[in-house]
Formats: sequence, structure tokens, C-alpha cells
Amino acid sequence: MNAADHPTPDRPTPGHPDGGAWAATGSGVEPEVAVSDREHQLALQELDSDDVALLAAVRALYDETDPVPVGLVDRIRFELTLDALHAEVATLTQLDLEAAGARGAATEAVRTITFTSESLTTMVTLTAQEDGAVRVDGWAAPGAGVRVEVRLATETRETTADEDGRFVFEDLPSGRTRFALYLPGTDPPTTVVSPTVEL
Repeated sequence: MNAADHPTPDRPTPGHPDGGAWAATGSGVEPEVAVSDREHQLALQELDSDDVALLAAVRALYDETDPVPVGLVDRIRFELTLDALHAEVATLTQLDLEAAGARGAATEAVRTITFTSESLTTMVTLTAQEDGAVRVDGWAAPGAGVRVEVRLATETRETTADEDGRFVFEDLPSGRTRFALYLPGTDPPTTVVSPTVEL
């Protein structure tokens, strides 16, 4: 018995309502796919309620089986808001982590981060508070009168360094952030942007 004893039945090919040719390939017999005029017209029409329902079902399936990583969209938006193309991007040069001793029932963590650029060296100390907030004590050199921004995911806060280049931010929420420092004396001011750090 061979294939001639069981001929391939006529079956409609997509795009050919009245049946279409079947093309032999190296892996077997596959239909030749073509787009009919009707399919083309349907593709040009606006989505109806059935289409919307189908797309919603597909989206729900992807959300369940391959969800977007938590925080990915926020991180992308955060990076896109950075005007680093017009700024000096500082380089992280030192990161220290030490236990600062017991404070009540909690242990206070202190991190000291130093980053440098062509125009500025900045050191910030991040101190975790009992309520989950973070205090930032910073020093910039040369830093007298430098305007300092801390760019959080949902807001931006700013302050001005004193004559010694020192600045403080209280009660910052934990999360990813960058520091932007604007040096006076140039028009526009020279901007230095730190690497992303985790508060």
C-alpha cells in the first residue's frame, strides 16, 4: 500500500473558500496561504466588540503566563526622564556599608556613596530611619551654592548646598534615585548627574 491508495482529500485552503491547492514540501503537504479579497476588506475595518473581547482575552493570557516584571515600566519612565545627554554623568567611585549600631529594636544601616565627574566630587551618606524613610547628608566639592536635586520615581525634591557644599534631604522614600547637581557660574549651569542608587 502506498500514498496513491489514499489520495489527499480536497480541503479548503485559507484564502480559498472553494478549496485551494496544496503544496508539497520537504516536511509533508502544506497549504498555500493566500489572502482573499474578503479577508483583505475585513482587515481594513475598525475593531468591533468581538475583536476587543478577543484582544482582552489574549492580554489576560499573557498577563497570567508571561507578566511584565514588577517595576519595569516605572524604571523605563524614570530613565527616559533623565536629561543625561546635556549633563556630566558622574562615576561611582566608592560605596561603603556599615552597621551603625542598635537603635531601639532596629539596626540602623548607613551607606556612604562617593561619585565624581570632571567638575565635581560628591559624597552622600544614606541613613535608614525607623519608619522606613531615608535621610541623606551630602557634601559637594566645589559645592558652594550648588543646587541639588534628588530625582525619585514619582517626584523631584531640591535644596541648595551651603557655603561649605553641604546639603540635607529628610524623609525620602526608599527606592531608586539619582542626584542632579547644578553648578552656578555658567549659563546654562553645568549639570552633574549621579549613577542610579537605591535608597
